[in-house]
Amino acid sequence: MSLIEKLQWRSAVKKFDTAKKITAAQLDGLLSAVQLAPSSYGLQSYKIIVVQDAETKAKLRAAGYDQPQITDSSALFVFASLTTLDEDFGKKFIDLIASTRNVARETLQGYEQVILGTLSSRTDEQKVAWSHRQAYIALGVLLSAAAELGVDAAPMEGFDAEKFDEILGLKEKGLTASVIAAVGFRADDDHYSQMIKVRRPKEELFIHV
Repeated sequence: MSLIEKLQWRSAVKKFDTAKKITAAQLDGLLSAVQLAPSSYGLQSYKIIVVQDAETKAKLRAAGYDQPQITDSSALFVFASLTTLDEDFGKKFIDLIASTRNVARETLQGYEQVILGTLSSRTDEQKVAWSHRQAYIALGVLLSAAAELGVDAAPMEGFDAEKFDEILGLKEKGLTASVIAAVGFRADDDHYSQMIKVRRPKEELFIHV
């Protein structure tokens, strides 16, 4: 199938088949895709916690308004934004660019100043809000990659972020939950995925100028 056909196939699954699990190769494919997700300046100011432990998922389900996708999926992706984006974070990113591209660090001085200037110009609250938006870009890549691999992925905003932070120990890691996605395979009787997809017509959705 083409990507368009696969996006037509994908659905925000409400009921997963608990007996069918994604393979290690499929999971690695999803991780590789999310790793390559675009982000502002390439900073990737978030981390993704991949939860497969049944006991942990059960605790998260209680903090996720008892939504069954949390426990019934093969894995739960928790996108979490960094709560501290300081000068040290920016400089370490420049170090990574220099080592990855095998270039002298001093040649990146201009780019470093742009990044450090951007970070220093925002309040902590603004930086966390910015990071949340970056995490959503990565979520979009996960959903598209899952469709490409024939894996179901259901994005979810209905959860108590503070409780997720507590259960996963995110505060101690300098993180806070942004958005989550359950990954697995739809159950045969998940009637939502059997419905015709409804989207606004192109002539209403797009404005050409």
